Amino acid sequence: MTSSVSSARSLFVESKERLCDRIQVNVNSVGSLARQIVKGSKSNETLMHTARNFALQEHAVHNSEVNLIKMQMLATNLQLQADAIQKCAQQIEVIKEQLHRMQC
Repeated sequence: MTSSVSSARSLFVESKERLCDRIQVNVNSVGSLARQIVKGSKSNETLMHTARNFALQEHAVHNSEVNLIKMQMLATNLQLQADAIQKCAQQIEVIKEQLHRMQC
């Protein structure tokens, strides 16, 4: 009977040790899961921050495009004005020559 009692105790101790080992594995797994959840939530924040910055950059690019179109229109207008001034300057030279001929 003593051997059966010691055998039962031995089985109990062994079962208790295996149970402790399994509990330790489960605790480690829960810790790992918690770390992954925290990491996932941070990556979600990073993703949202990146998407927000991308949207802001898209708006800035659109504004730059609008400004470039306006500058192109201004450059065209300035070129037209420069051509008109050059034409007037040439006409002034022609008129000066005509006046000079009339005075002579």
